[in-house]
Amino acid sequence: MSRTVYCQYLKQEAEGLDFQLYPGELGQQIFENISKQAWGEWQKKQTMLINEKRLNLMDPAAREFLEEKMKAFLFEGKDVEIEGYTPPSA
Repeated sequence: MSRTVYCQYLKQEAEGLDFQLYPGELGQQIFENISKQAWGEWQKKQTMLINEKRLNLMDPAAREFLEEKMKAFLFEGKDVEIEGYTPPSA
């Protein structure tokens, strides 16, 4: 049985995550307010950021950087700027 959330990223009802994928209070906020689809979009952006900036996820500063980008992307409607990446034109 899938759960539905009002996704703050998509601004509509959508299928929610099956379980909390991120720790702590922020993880709870994501679980309650972000859809599976939006989380998937973020995962793609996050992968591009990690690759582009050669982030070491063992580094607390790198994790903090990603968390800031994630909050801005999921909750503030800010797209992630990937230097040197041109999205395919629709």
